[in-house]
Amino acid sequence: MITTDYNLNKIASIQGLHVLNVNDLANALKPVLIPGETLEVDVIKEGKEPNQGVAYLTDGTMLVVEDGEKYIGKRVEVVITSLLQTSAGRLIFGRVKREAN
Repeated sequence: MITTDYNLNKIASIQGLHVLNVNDLANALKPVLIPGETLEVDVIKEGKEPNQGVAYLTDGTMLVVEDGEKYIGKRVEVVITSLLQTSAGRLIFGRVKREAN
């Protein structure tokens, strides 16, 4: 079975079906990022927690920028601090290194 539905994937696996989650396949093809690496991103909105900013990579991955709220509408260089990988997708956390030109 091929699906993008996380819950269906789990149920089918429990039932003994072979399942390919398209999200898992897409994640396997994404470039590997590691803490300490830098990226240039556009901070576009507030995060859920105070002072956070949110940016998105070209593949749609969300990047939560620590103390990034003041950079909304600006391009910044962000240092990756941690990553969270799940079958539902990837979430990246980082902090601003400097404002980009």
